[in-house]
Amino acid sequence: MSFGDGQEPSDGFGGTGHTRTRLPEGGGDVYGGARRGGRSSSRSLITVVGVIVLLIAAIAFANRGGDDSSSADGAGAQPETASTAASGQKPVRAKTGGIPSGFAQDEEGAQSAAANYSVALGSADMFNAARRQEIVNTVYAPDVAAARQADLDSAYSSESFLSNIGLNKDGAAPQGQTFVSRVVPVGTKVTSFSASDAKVEVWYTSLFGLSGEGSTNPVSESWYTTTYELKWVDNDWKVADFQQKDGPVPVGRDQRASTADDMTKAVEEYGGFTYAR
Repeated sequence: MSFGDGQEPSDGFGGTGHTRTRLPEGGGDVYGGARRGGRSSSRSLITVVGVIVLLIAAIAFANRGGDDSSSADGAGAQPETASTAASGQKPVRAKTGGIPSGFAQDEEGAQSAAANYSVALGSADMFNAARRQEIVNTVYAPDVAAARQADLDSAYSSESFLSNIGLNKDGAAPQGQTFVSRVVPVGTKVTSFSASDAKVEVWYTSLFGLSGEGSTNPVSESWYTTTYELKWVDNDWKVADFQQKDGPVPVGRDQRASTADDMTKAVEEYGGFTYAR
């Protein structure tokens, strides 16, 4: 289990890092392309017509069916979608401590476990001592749960840490404000797998901060990838260890931030998901 040097626990542990993207001044390609000058109207017309012709050809090619001859030698093979396709299995129905449990002993089950455990470990419940203990005992393997509990209790009970993120000493939000700590998995990837051990990467975005008038730590968005080492224990996947890193971080769009009232209302009205493959 690791954090960046000199950093407070981040969103897997209720992180506080802010990620901001500055667009290149003067417009143009945000990925570094130079801004091109104006062109004549005739050249623009030729370009538009050319694009339309290519688009029509692409649509016709995509809709062509029943012709297997072109793929006989393997040419033109499409990328496999197994890494993102649904498995067809129903989501787990059981819960332990309010957290999905009873995952399948296969790669899809390991990915589902890692995604669901990310949501639990990145939730606002981790700032409540009783609820934190329940989460740790549910998601961690029994042989590491006690040690992780001590580490997490130390991190989450730090008065300086709580003060820096705007919470009271007991981990509660100040009067009139709503504490937001929510993880939203975007994708998962298995990097190693056996019947007893699995290593799964979870790429996710997180919302973290205080919503309400006078908040000094408004809700912001961050991106992380956490690698979970899972063990098959008592007929379920459990966390043995994990490492977290920043990103990949997409380019931010120029959208107006919502008001504190709108953000509070959204957090209260929109619940989270149970993840399954």
